[in-house]
Amino acid sequence: MDAIFLVKNGKSEIAFERKEMKVLEPSDDEVGVEVEAFGLNFADVMARLGLYKDCPPLPTIIGYEAVGKVIKIGKNIGHVKIGDRVIAFTRFGGYAQYVLTQGVACVKIADDYDIGKALALATQYCTAYYACCVATNVLPGERVLVQAAAGGVGTALVQLCKWKGAIVYGTAGSPKKLEYLKAQGVDFPINYNEKSIDSAIKEKMDVVFDSLGGSDFKKGWNLLERGGRLVGYGAATQTDSKNIFGTLKLGVGFGIYHPVQLLMESKALIGVNMLRIADYKPNTLKYCMEEVVKLAESGIIDPVVGGIYSIDKLNEAHNDLESRKSVGKLGVKW
Repeated sequence: MDAIFLVKNGKSEIAFERKEMKVLEPSDDEVGVEVEAFGLNFADVMARLGLYKDCPPLPTIIGYEAVGKVIKIGKNIGHVKIGDRVIAFTRFGGYAQYVLTQGVACVKIADDYDIGKALALATQYCTAYYACCVATNVLPGERVLVQAAAGGVGTALVQLCKWKGAIVYGTAGSPKKLEYLKAQGVDFPINYNEKSIDSAIKEKMDVVFDSLGGSDFKKGWNLLERGGRLVGYGAATQTDSKNIFGTLKLGVGFGIYHPVQLLMESKALIGVNMLRIADYKPNTLKYCMEEVVKLAESGIIDPVVGGIYSIDKLNEAHNDLESRKSVGKLGVKW
């Protein structure tokens, strides 16, 4: 079986090579999956550019999720069996025709469920569910801001927050994406290329979900009402900070916060990194995966697929994701 290896940092056209991979046997608590398709996440772009500290040393196989059939199981695995179709959170290794994953990070899904929608559930919707249902709890009637709301996690957050009865403000970078946000139920779409959030939004927010980082993070903080929560789960603006000065500017842009300030104003800063949840709270990851599958099967959430690319179009998929031209989930099919 083959895999796509990240062999050097830089443009997608020079970064990847297809090579044969070893098909390893699962440990007692692992599952081996033959992959139909794998998903793309913005962290993959950051890894390719050399900006993602968690990325293993090169050459390596990146990728956080896959959809496929179970072909090998460890002796302690009882919730799935050989032949089951599953979504798998892979914690790297996803760009491959075969992945090994911990059993707790593997959940059964219907044979006829759409590939792209399934890929979105494993990472984007788990991240969103953890962010708004576990790390904090969005309440009915609360005002919520979702930055980059047309992306994979952004779309998931919008759908989940609307399900929970919130009033949703969402940012995107083009008129086309604003129309997309309206279709998703966003109450107040904002074009961040025309207005910054601190000038476009006059009300205080109860919850801000930030994937951008830097000065956008601080602007979100300044919008918070007392009792508000800022949930950060990315730093997409880091792709524009490819030297030490840009990185320092990004770090300074986040701002400085003191525990006394949080206590006095009853505000919360919450960081979300699903790799850390997978490493240290695997049963929480399993819970989130099972919950989003239930919500998808019941029709409460409906992942939006921005595109499924063939394996020979991986470079194009990466470029579309990096340029922020896409909406919803992007995947690559073998």
